[in-house]
Amino acid sequence: MNRNPLIPFALIGAFGLGLMFLLSFVGLGNMDEVAEDGGEAPQEDTASATPEEIYQQTCISCHGADFGGGVGPKLIGVGDKYSSEEIQDIIKNGKGIMQGGMVPNEKLEEMATWLMELQ
Repeated sequence: MNRNPLIPFALIGAFGLGLMFLLSFVGLGNMDEVAEDGGEAPQEDTASATPEEIYQQTCISCHGADFGGGVGPKLIGVGDKYSSEEIQDIIKNGKGIMQGGMVPNEKLEEMATWLMELQ
């Protein structure tokens, strides 16, 4: 007897479609949980975080551990180039490849002051 060569492909396709529907329903079940969280990723408490701690959490990967730059520009002497308001605007809205919103709005002034003091 000859076997039909399309049967394995049909079984794999049926399995894939079934799995896709199953995972869709699981996602729908989690929709309420995500809505309760506001759809945002969990963040650590930044209300009491110092600028150094915020830098360690969000900025060090691009600006470097020694503030000397890397993917992002060096931050040493940034206070000589920009005013506090300009630094706050860059942190809030981003610049170039840097995305904005990395620092909470209530910490912008404190972060800008700390950055201006880096030497």
